[in-house]
Amino acid sequence: MRRICLTLPTNRPCTEAISDIGEEADHAAGHLGVEVHLLILDSSGKDAFAEHAEVVAKARRAPNVITHHLDETQQRDFLRRAIRRSGAAEPDLLLDLMLPSGVSYGACTNRAFLIAAALGCRSVHRRDSDSTYQVLNGETVFPIHHELTSLGKRAADAAGGVSETVLDPAHAAKPVVMVGSSFVGELSVDIGEIARLDNDVYHDVVSLWAPRHWTDEQKRELVEESFRGAGTAPFVRDHSTLTHVDPMRVDMCNISFLDEVYERVPLPPATDTIGSDYFLMHLVHDGTLPGVLHNRNIVNHYTAERRTDAGFMAYQLRFTKFFLSMLYFNFIYERMAAAGAALLDDDFHVRPETVAALARQSAGADREENVHRLDVIERSYRRLGGRYAEFAETLASRGRRLLEEARADIEDFALLTEAWHSLVRASRSTAVHRPAGSADVHRPATSTGMHRSSR
Repeated sequence: MRRICLTLPTNRPCTEAISDIGEEADHAAGHLGVEVHLLILDSSGKDAFAEHAEVVAKARRAPNVITHHLDETQQRDFLRRAIRRSGAAEPDLLLDLMLPSGVSYGACTNRAFLIAAALGCRSVHRRDSDSTYQVLNGETVFPIHHELTSLGKRAADAAGGVSETVLDPAHAAKPVVMVGSSFVGELSVDIGEIARLDNDVYHDVVSLWAPRHWTDEQKRELVEESFRGAGTAPFVRDHSTLTHVDPMRVDMCNISFLDEVYERVPLPPATDTIGSDYFLMHLVHDGTLPGVLHNRNIVNHYTAERRTDAGFMAYQLRFTKFFLSMLYFNFIYERMAAAGAALLDDDFHVRPETVAALARQSAGADREENVHRLDVIERSYRRLGGRYAEFAETLASRGRRLLEEARADIEDFALLTEAWHSLVRASRSTAVHRPAGSADVHRPATSTGMHRSSR
């Protein structure tokens, strides 16, 4: 029976999300013929973790659903053992990149990738703790239906299970390595207030996403479609397309990858940076690998924490560092797009050495473009006033350090990519759950029973 990993990383209270993803796991195991490893990577505080553990303990999951609820201590223990087994030259640095002290969207998903390898899973299906599912006629609309219909099949074989195909027949022999959709509801980043306060400032700030050499028209088009997902229209009927999936049409709250991608290249482990977990979408698209875009969009909502002063400041920092990261990612994306199918070997596997080399080359990009980005954000936020002006003050004092951090982040990505093969290989023979007091011995994943853990 095929094993899959359905994962929910979280650092906040989210009992409803845990219940919802458990139901999706039950649906997959009960209707789609797979063994589901439901992986909750929990970095939340003691009280929230206890609430989550209670939800997990009380649930009566379907047969062939195995739940793994891991706190950071348990995650760190697994990582330390896998890294040691890999023989990596800088084990402490790699551990920091895999489980940093700051928030890292890429690192939390990288942990899911390695744990999925340890559990013998063929794919990872990621959801977020600040989202939920749509409902039609009393039935929950689970994205995993489309993911398991196509993921891992040759494109030629997957064509019969989708609504339409817009893929050139030249790609028919390649595997479908990514299936995803987007979201409806609130913007994927919490910047709607900026648009309401001053639409010109909104345009100036969001256009910083683009390479500086883009035309005004290209930037305007980017601003108009950025962070909006699939809008607000509710789900009414299924539609799926076999294609080269545009990264702008999918979101990490609603995505799945085949192991042939994530076991070769990790996500950038940048801290306090939104968007650091979107890299593989671009790699799949630019590498001409097939994917499926469906319309079972997830509902995005904001948590109360973002509305606090501390939450606001933290989020604006992540938003700013996202723009600074684009100096390097735009460099990489343009060269990946030019390389196209040359990013793949003869067996249609992505070439990690090419990705690592591009990341290292990008680190030498002229930082003047990022100095400009900081200037625009600081000037624009001062114009908005209030909390935005307060944040602008922090940029004035932290700007030079943020420039250094952005470059260090891309260098870390290159280093992690170079070490990734050995980490994945070591993870495959490392037990996720180590009984108290036991030595580090490999235990193959089991298809029966429920693994539960708590602090």
